[in-house]
Amino acid sequence: MTATYTFDVFTSLDGFGGVTSADWGGYWGKQGAELLAHRSATYAPAQRMVFGANTYRAFTQLVAGGAEETVHDAWVRRMLDLPAVVVSSTLTEPLDWPDAVVAKGDAVEVVARLKAESDVPLRSHGSLAMNRALMAAGLVDFVQVTVFPVITGQTGDDPVFAGAADFDLDLVASRTLDGRTQELVYRPTPHTS
Repeated sequence: MTATYTFDVFTSLDGFGGVTSADWGGYWGKQGAELLAHRSATYAPAQRMVFGANTYRAFTQLVAGGAEETVHDAWVRRMLDLPAVVVSSTLTEPLDWPDAVVAKGDAVEVVARLKAESDVPLRSHGSLAMNRALMAAGLVDFVQVTVFPVITGQTGDDPVFAGAADFDLDLVASRTLDGRTQELVYRPTPHTS
């Protein structure tokens, strides 16, 4: 049996995963009780996290700093308790993550092996470049996009799908959280003309 792989990403309406200005805050300041409860429910089941080295470093810096309010949210704390694989050619163990290991090598090869061997679903939050490569290789089963009601035309950073291959998306699920934030879950298939 092959484990499913979900690319879980936050974005502004104009497609940015982050901002260059600190005045937005986490979730672009649009988090609400329904979003946070839904995120907790999403991360409650057994699953294994997969990160690229840059996202792993960013998460561990945020957690260590403790100043970013989102690191105290229940779903983030749960994510930190989940087993994780960090795909990296530069990091070494032990990692600053309770149950994380380093997987050396190409992300496509590592994730293909994980999908074949894992007895739980795989999930990646962020890791944009890695997940674009995994999508191109046909290894991403679901793209879970949480669209926050902001446009960050002046301060947007990290375009989520810049440089990605072309895909057709089949909508699997959608929901509105807190009356303003959209979660869209798609099954991607490479676009062919």
